[in-house]
Amino acid sequence: MHKHASENIKPQLPVPDKLFYKIGEVSKITGIESYVLRYWETEFPFLKPRKNKSGQRVYVKKDLETILMVKRMLYQERYTIEGVRKRFEDGIMKPAEIKPVQEQKTEIKNPAEAIAFVRKRLRQIADSIT
Repeated sequence: MHKHASENIKPQLPVPDKLFYKIGEVSKITGIESYVLRYWETEFPFLKPRKNKSGQRVYVKKDLETILMVKRMLYQERYTIEGVRKRFEDGIMKPAEIKPVQEQKTEIKNPAEAIAFVRKRLRQIADSIT
Protein backbone atom coordinates (compact mmCIF):
# COMPACT_ATOMS: atom_id res chain seq x y z
CA MET A 1 0.00 0.00 0.00
CA HIS A 2 0.98 3.65 -0.11
CA LYS A 3 2.97 5.23 2.68
CA HIS A 4 1.63 8.33 4.37
CA ALA A 5 3.45 11.52 3.31
CA SER A 6 4.89 12.01 6.80
CA GLU A 7 6.63 8.64 6.53
CA ASN A 8 8.51 9.82 3.43
CA ILE A 9 10.01 12.87 5.14
CA LYS A 10 13.73 12.69 5.80
CA PRO A 11 15.14 13.78 9.16
CA GLN A 12 16.18 17.39 9.63
CA LEU A 13 19.90 18.23 9.50
CA PRO A 14 21.61 20.98 11.50
CA VAL A 15 21.47 24.39 9.83
CA PRO A 16 24.91 25.52 8.59
CA ASP A 17 25.96 29.08 9.34
CA LYS A 18 25.39 30.79 5.99
CA LEU A 19 23.61 33.90 4.78
CA PHE A 20 21.88 32.27 1.81
CA TYR A 21 20.77 28.75 0.88
CA LYS A 22 19.79 27.27 -2.48
CA ILE A 23 16.71 25.07 -2.74
CA GLY A 24 18.78 21.86 -2.79
CA GLU A 25 20.50 22.86 0.44
CA VAL A 26 17.15 23.74 2.04
CA SER A 27 15.81 20.38 0.93
CA LYS A 28 18.69 18.52 2.59
CA ILE A 29 18.54 20.60 5.78
CA THR A 30 14.78 20.35 6.25
CA GLY A 31 14.28 16.84 4.88
CA ILE A 32 11.65 18.12 2.42
CA GLU A 33 11.95 17.46 -1.31
CA SER A 34 12.55 20.44 -3.60
CA TYR A 35 9.29 19.93 -5.48
CA VAL A 36 7.38 20.08 -2.18
CA LEU A 37 9.10 23.36 -1.29
CA ARG A 38 8.13 24.79 -4.69
CA TYR A 39 4.55 23.59 -4.17
CA TRP A 40 4.42 25.20 -0.72
CA GLU A 41 5.36 28.52 -2.34
CA THR A 42 2.13 28.31 -4.35
CA GLU A 43 0.05 27.44 -1.28
CA PHE A 44 1.54 29.73 1.37
CA PRO A 45 1.79 33.43 0.47
CA PHE A 46 4.18 34.03 3.38
CA LEU A 47 6.74 31.63 1.88
CA LYS A 48 8.37 33.51 -0.98
CA PRO A 49 12.15 33.15 -1.20
CA ARG A 50 14.03 35.75 -3.19
CA LYS A 51 15.56 34.82 -6.52
CA ASN A 52 19.08 35.64 -7.67
CA LYS A 53 20.03 37.06 -11.06
CA SER A 54 19.84 33.65 -12.70
CA GLY A 55 16.38 32.98 -11.25
CA GLN A 56 17.43 30.44 -8.60
CA ARG A 57 15.61 30.55 -5.29
CA VAL A 58 17.70 32.03 -2.49
CA TYR A 59 16.51 31.29 1.03
CA VAL A 60 17.60 32.99 4.27
CA LYS A 61 17.49 31.56 7.81
CA LYS A 62 14.07 33.10 8.43
CA ASP A 63 12.74 31.16 5.42
CA LEU A 64 14.21 27.93 6.81
CA GLU A 65 12.60 28.58 10.18
CA THR A 66 9.24 29.19 8.51
CA ILE A 67 9.60 26.01 6.44
CA LEU A 68 10.41 24.00 9.56
CA MET A 69 7.36 25.47 11.30
CA VAL A 70 5.13 24.56 8.34
CA LYS A 71 6.65 21.07 8.27
CA ARG A 72 5.93 20.61 11.98
CA MET A 73 2.36 21.84 11.62
CA LEU A 74 1.62 19.62 8.62
CA TYR A 75 3.38 16.42 9.58
CA GLN A 76 3.45 16.38 13.39
CA GLU A 77 0.47 18.50 14.43
CA ARG A 78 -1.55 17.18 11.45
CA TYR A 79 -2.85 20.54 10.20
CA THR A 80 -4.25 20.76 6.69
CA ILE A 81 -2.66 23.15 4.19
CA GLU A 82 -5.67 25.43 4.62
CA GLY A 83 -5.28 25.21 8.41
CA VAL A 84 -1.62 26.26 8.25
CA ARG A 85 -2.47 29.12 5.89
CA LYS A 86 -5.26 30.30 8.20
CA ARG A 87 -3.03 30.20 11.29
CA PHE A 88 -0.49 32.45 9.57
CA GLU A 89 -3.15 34.75 8.04
CA ASP A 90 -4.84 35.20 11.40
CA GLY A 91 -1.50 36.21 12.87
CA ILE A 92 -1.61 33.35 15.36
CA MET A 93 1.67 31.95 14.08
CA LYS A 94 4.46 34.44 13.54
CA PRO A 95 8.13 33.91 12.76
CA ALA A 96 8.92 35.23 16.25
CA GLU A 97 7.29 32.12 17.70
CA ILE A 98 9.79 29.90 15.93
CA LYS A 99 12.59 28.58 18.04
CA PRO A 100 15.72 30.44 16.94
CA VAL A 101 18.22 28.52 14.88
CA GLN A 102 21.42 27.96 16.79
CA GLU A 103 24.12 30.07 15.26
CA GLN A 104 27.71 28.94 15.20
CA LYS A 105 30.02 31.47 16.79
CA THR A 106 33.53 31.60 15.43
CA GLU A 107 36.16 33.03 17.74
CA ILE A 108 39.03 34.59 15.85
CA LYS A 109 42.30 35.09 17.67
CA ASN A 110 44.54 36.70 15.06
CA PRO A 111 44.15 38.92 11.98
CA ALA A 112 45.24 36.21 9.51
CA GLU A 113 42.46 33.92 10.77
CA ALA A 114 39.96 36.77 10.53
CA ILE A 115 40.90 37.49 6.92
CA ALA A 116 40.73 33.79 5.99
CA PHE A 117 37.32 33.50 7.65
CA VAL A 118 35.96 36.58 5.84
CA ARG A 119 37.28 35.31 2.49
CA LYS A 120 35.61 31.94 3.07
CA ARG A 121 32.28 33.59 3.93
CA LEU A 122 32.46 35.91 0.91
CA ARG A 123 33.10 32.93 -1.38
CA GLN A 124 30.07 31.16 0.12
CA ILE A 125 27.92 34.23 -0.46
CA ALA A 126 29.18 34.68 -4.02
CA ASP A 127 28.57 30.98 -4.78
CA SER A 128 25.03 31.14 -3.44
CA ILE A 129 24.00 34.15 -5.53
CA THR A 130 25.63 33.23 -8.82
